[in-house]
Amino acid sequence: MEEVIETTQETAEEATEDVNALIQYVQDHIPSIIGFAFQVLLALIFFFLGRMVINWIRKLCGRMLERSSADKGVEQFVDSLLKFGLNTLLIFMIATKFGLDTASVAALIASAGVALGLALQGSLSNFAGGVLILLLKPFVVGDYIIEDNHGNEGTVKEIQMFYTKLVTMDNRSVIIPNGMLTNNSLTNVTQMEERRLEVKVSISYESDLKKAKEVLWELMERESRISKEQERNIFVSELGMDGVEIGMRCWVKTEEYWPVKWQLLEDVKLTLDAEGIEIPYHQIEVRVNAAAAHGSLRKSI
Repeated sequence: MEEVIETTQETAEEATEDVNALIQYVQDHIPSIIGFAFQVLLALIFFFLGRMVINWIRKLCGRMLERSSADKGVEQFVDSLLKFGLNTLLIFMIATKFGLDTASVAALIASAGVALGLALQGSLSNFAGGVLILLLKPFVVGDYIIEDNHGNEGTVKEIQMFYTKLVTMDNRSVIIPNGMLTNNSLTNVTQMEERRLEVKVSISYESDLKKAKEVLWELMERESRISKEQERNIFVSELGMDGVEIGMRCWVKTEEYWPVKWQLLEDVKLTLDAEGIEIPYHQIEVRVNAAAAHGSLRKSI
């Protein structure tokens, strides 16, 4: 029992000594702790003030680009570049302002830059791709594009430093790296003001071909959104297995391409039905020779 008491006393004495040592250490270093806390507080204040200045600079540059009638993609690219560069500069200034050696920080950033450059070669390629997109302008914000390599398509909403954002017809967001868009072929659907519309319809061989062509021409005449100045054609496209294929070609405004095509297809079906012109469907006709069939039946009996 006495040994247990002695052990407990020794443990309590050691704990007391450790607490006293910690208190003494804190008391001895109170000026240093207060100075460090003050530096951290100043760094935070400097950081938040710097962020406010950065946001002000971004807004100012945005207004200047708007007044200069710059492309929307240029505005987005410059804004993302300013955000990244100014925030990096702010962190560098805070680090050097509060005790870190400038040469050491510069050497660290240079080393990190080399390492990141080797590790992020794809990102650098995407950055270069973004610059090429802004310089060569294969598309701008608002264009509808089709990326031919993977079939991604949609309306361009943003051109950022490393990627381009598309929004599809069913309101899905597609993110495509800029390097992919500059290293592969793409189709810009809406770059031109007008687009040629082609519709093909089949009629049966028994139907009146000339009447069908006249009916289809009248449909194009009645559709006000079809350009009357551009070339329009009604032609026999193919003599198919199931019927005669007639083609219709005309020009419409790019933004009206799909509404006009859908309306024209509906009008073609309703009008041909009303005129008694048959639209054939795929079928197989079987003809049996009655005499041959009767002879085969007698033999089987």
